[in-house]
Amino acid sequence: MKQAIMVAPGQIEFRDVPVPEVKPDQIKVKMKKIGVCGSDIHVYHGKHPYTSYPVVQGHEVSAQVVEVGSRVTNVALGDKVTIQPQVVCGKCYPCTHGIYNVCEALKVMGFQTTGMASEYFVTDAKKAVKLPDDMSWDHGAMIEPLAVAVHAVRLAGDVTGKKAVVLGGGPIGNLVAQTIKAMGGEDVILSELSQYRLETAKKCGIKTVDVKEEDLLQAIEDNFGKDRADFIFECVGISETMNQAIQYARKGSTIVVVGVFGDLGRINMGYVQDRELTLKGSAMYREEDYIKAIELVNKGLIEFDALITHHVPFEEYKQAYEIIDEQKDRAMKVIIDMD
Repeated sequence: MKQAIMVAPGQIEFRDVPVPEVKPDQIKVKMKKIGVCGSDIHVYHGKHPYTSYPVVQGHEVSAQVVEVGSRVTNVALGDKVTIQPQVVCGKCYPCTHGIYNVCEALKVMGFQTTGMASEYFVTDAKKAVKLPDDMSWDHGAMIEPLAVAVHAVRLAGDVTGKKAVVLGGGPIGNLVAQTIKAMGGEDVILSELSQYRLETAKKCGIKTVDVKEEDLLQAIEDNFGKDRADFIFECVGISETMNQAIQYARKGSTIVVVGVFGDLGRINMGYVQDRELTLKGSAMYREEDYIKAIELVNKGLIEFDALITHHVPFEEYKQAYEIIDEQKDRAMKVIIDMD
């Protein structure tokens, strides 16, 4: 089978490699779609702190089951699935207390272990999450980033009837805002600098704040009153927006940190202490987040199509990274077509 291997930053080679044998508890899937995310771009630029080369990327996927091991019961031949990309030890404190997404020895496919950028992929069946038969392959590959959003919103607590601010209108910020609404949030506003991402958010039914033209604090109070928001979700991963979250949070409220920080953050911990703010870090997801994500999509509560901006054939894998580099904010989600 053909496999896309990043041999060094910015360099991708295609190689013919054997398909692994399917063990009794495993499945073989034929890859259909692969999404490219911001963390993949860090690897492409040689800036991901926990990835070495060569590496096979690919962790946002949809696929079809083409072979099942003798002991597999959760999926069957022909099923549509997505794959949870975490490889965990199963023995550490987080793993034995239901929070395997922060396993002490966590490896993620496409970063610290082999990803799914190949024609076929063999994995433990327990990592497969079945997709509805009528879900498109494109939407199936979007379940992983939606699970990120679902996990973050669930960590915040019950958002029913609550007000929230989302900082950052990239794919994750957009999906966090959509998820808050889908899970019963009373009102949500999303702040962003990019006009394109602001327009995309509007297409998804999200109220926006153009922070190049509007004062964010004023916009929060205009929308929510002097009591401001119940929750703030930081979905950018830079000190500036993290400090905005801390500065503009209502005393005693909760900030969920979803953005991945490439550089060490410098934030005002004095405000965190003095205002009794709760900071919650949100890392990846668990299987229940996938299941909830699929449920929200099935109910018609999530808009994916506005986020999918580009398609690239598997043979042109590198082009996906180039599009993101060149198009920047206009490349919301680039999908690799495997067929």
